[in-house]
Amino acid sequence: MASAAAAGAPSGPAAPKSRRSVTGTRKVVAALFLLPALVLLGALVLYPIGYSVVRSLYDSSGDQFAGFDNYQALFTDDGIRTALKNNVIWVVFAPTVSTALGLVFAVLTERVRWGTAFKLVVFMPMAISMLAAGIIFRLVYDQDPDKGVANAVWVGVHDSFAQASAFPKAHPGRESPLVGQGGAFVTKDPVKAGTPVALPMVGVAPDQFPDDAKRAVTARPEPGKVTGTVWQDFTRGKGVGKLGAPDATERGYAGMRIEAVKDGKVVASAKAAGDGTFTLPASADGAQLRLPAANFKEAYNGVDWLGPALVTPAIIGSYVWMWAGFAMVLIAAGLAGVPRELLEQARVDGASEWQVFRKVTVPLLAPVLAVVTVTLMINVLKVFDLVYIIAPGSSQDDANVLALELYRKGFSEGRPGVASAIAVFLLLLVIPVMLFNIRRLRREGRP
Repeated sequence: MASAAAAGAPSGPAAPKSRRSVTGTRKVVAALFLLPALVLLGALVLYPIGYSVVRSLYDSSGDQFAGFDNYQALFTDDGIRTALKNNVIWVVFAPTVSTALGLVFAVLTERVRWGTAFKLVVFMPMAISMLAAGIIFRLVYDQDPDKGVANAVWVGVHDSFAQASAFPKAHPGRESPLVGQGGAFVTKDPVKAGTPVALPMVGVAPDQFPDDAKRAVTARPEPGKVTGTVWQDFTRGKGVGKLGAPDATERGYAGMRIEAVKDGKVVASAKAAGDGTFTLPASADGAQLRLPAANFKEAYNGVDWLGPALVTPAIIGSYVWMWAGFAMVLIAAGLAGVPRELLEQARVDGASEWQVFRKVTVPLLAPVLAVVTVTLMINVLKVFDLVYIIAPGSSQDDANVLALELYRKGFSEGRPGVASAIAVFLLLLVIPVMLFNIRRLRREGRP
C-alpha cells in the first residue's frame, strides 16, 4: 500500500535545466562571445554618436552651452545649404543611375557567352579605393585635351564636324592693307583684277602652321582675275627679310579663306594654296577682300568638366563608374532566382522582349532593386573622398556635400560644434532609410 501510495503521489518539481538558446548554446556563453563585439560597437559607434550629440549643443570652445544655435547654422550658413542641395542631387541621381545601369548590364549579359568577362570588367572598379578613383578621375576630367581623356574624346568628336582654325593668333602686320572689322580683317581699298594683292600677316607660331603650308610666293597677275598672297610676313633675325613681300623662309597661310565683298555681300570666295596664293574670279573686281573671323577662331578646348556648372554631375559620373558593378552583381544574383517559366510563358503569349522586361522581369526583381537603391542612398549620404579629391579648389564650394562640409567646419574652420551638428543631422537622414529597409526585409521574411 505504501508503495502504491507513493506511486500515486504527485512528483516534486523537476530539477532546473540549463537555459539554452535556439542553437543549443548556453546564453551566458553566447553573451561572452558577443561581449568583445558589443564593447567595440559601444566604443566605435554608440559613444561617438552620444558625444557628437552633446558636443553639438556647445560652442566652438566647448565651454559654453549654445543650445540649438549650431543646428540653426545648418539652414543659415551658405556653405551648408549648398552642401545640402548637392546631397539631394546625389541621393536622387547617383543611386538611380547606378541601379538602372546595373539592371541593364545584368539583363543584357545574361544571354551572351562573354557575360562573365563583361561583369568582371564592370565590377573591377569596386576593387579600387575611393582615393585612387578620385585621382584617376581628376586626370580624366583635366581641361587640357592632351591630358584629360574626357576632353580628348570630346574635342576629337567636335573637331570632326567643326575643324578649328590653324591661325587663331594671326593679325595684320606693319604697313598691312588690312584693318580689323568685328573679328575679321578687310582690305582698306577695293582690289583690281590683274593686280596681285599682298596680305601680310603675323602672329602664328612656327609649330602651329598646317602640315601643307609651303614657302610663300608672290602671286602672278592673271587678266580678268584677282590674285594675291596671304602669308606670315616675319623672318627671324633683326633686320632680316623684306617687309610686305614674301621672303625665302616665310610660309603661306595654307587653307586661309578669302572673300570678296561688295555692298556687304560676298560675291566670290577662295582658299589659299599651300604657298599662300589665291585666285578670285572677275566678279571680285572692285570688291574689298575680307579674311572672315572663322579663320581666327580659337581652338576648341573641350568642356570645363570641373567648373562650377558641371563639377557635381562629373563627380556623380565617377561614383556611378565605381558602383554600377556592385548593383549589377546583386541584381544578377536576384535575376538568377527568377522563375524562367514565367518569362517563357510571357513570350509564348506574344509579349515582346521589352514587355517581358518591363512587366515581368522588373516587378519580380523589385525587392532586389529596392535593396540596391536603399544601400546606395545610405552610401551617397556619406560620400566624401571623391568630392574632396576630384573637385579643384576653385570649384570645391560648388561641389560641396554634407560630409565634406563636416570636415571643413571641424578641421579647417575650427567649428567643432557646427561639425557635430552636421554629423547628427546626417545620422537623422540615414535612420529613416535604414528603418525602411529593415521593415521591408521583415515583411519579406514573414510566411
